[in-house]
Amino acid sequence: QVQVAESGGGSVQAGGSLRLSCVASGGTFNNYNMGWFRQAPGKEREFVTAIRRSGASIVYADSVKGRFTIFDDNAKNTVYLQMNNLKPEDTAVYYCAAGKAYSVRYDYWGQGTQVTVSS
Repeated sequence: QVQVAESGGGSVQAGGSLRLSCVASGGTFNNYNMGWFRQAPGKEREFVTAIRRSGASIVYADSVKGRFTIFDDNAKNTVYLQMNNLKPEDTAVYYCAAGKAYSVRYDYWGQGTQVTVSS
């Protein structure tokens, strides 16, 4: 059973930066797509970015392009989300998720970490 656990959330002023981490265990890291999602109060959970093993591609939501960067460290089974130039609208609970490389689904989810950006 794959497990993922996020860390690194916190509070920051607009324009600041945060780095989130997500450690995966219980599976072969490179066999899983790794994604970040977020859910703001009163809103649906939305996709932020992902590393897709099939085709070795990285995708970003338009709202974070140029500001957020996803990268991984295979030796540590960890995926990171570097968030720069944060905006108040980035405030949300951020979730890490893992899905099998040949699937579009994310089956394994972390508990989430809160990111709060003040203006």
